[in-house]
Amino acid sequence: MPGDDALMEAAPRPDDRTALLLVDVQAGFDDADYWGRRNNPECEANIAALLGHWRQAGGPVVFVRHDSRDPNSPLRPQRPGNALQEMVTGEPDLLVVKSVNSSFHGTPDLHAWLQQQGIQRLVICGVTTNHCCETTARVGGNLGYEVHFALDATHTFDRTGPDGQTIPAETLAQVTAANLHGEFATVTSTRVLLQS
Repeated sequence: MPGDDALMEAAPRPDDRTALLLVDVQAGFDDADYWGRRNNPECEANIAALLGHWRQAGGPVVFVRHDSRDPNSPLRPQRPGNALQEMVTGEPDLLVVKSVNSSFHGTPDLHAWLQQQGIQRLVICGVTTNHCCETTARVGGNLGYEVHFALDATHTFDRTGPDGQTIPAETLAQVTAANLHGEFATVTSTRVLLQS
């Protein structure tokens, strides 16, 4: 992965052609009893910093909310955990509601809206790194968007693999970075994006 200098040269500015996507930044992900151990305690502060940066510059902001179909999920509609976290303030330019991993498979149609707005670049942050954030980045890249993935403005949880072994959240985040960078997206950092 290139160093910060190379990333800064390529970093998108929060202008009218670059949207910030906050994916599933919901209160229910604070339920450690349900989800387990997580990584990156700085995630929420980094998301808030990116949101403030985009708002100050007048760039478009999209909130994505996951309405889980699982009756036991904290993200199920009508449960308190379905709400966006407190640092997700203000009105978005678009709110997408979904029940699958990709933000491009929700309502209203994210791709159609981005096309109508003339938006060509996406900056993705949110929860979880290796599920809805990664899937959104992959689909966005396949649709032809220039995607920037703010890895340190995402977090995920330990997972148990099919062999029964626990894979730490930190490893899953590293694998997501390796999967995406140079193929579907540019993996970057909050610090780089705030200097754009």
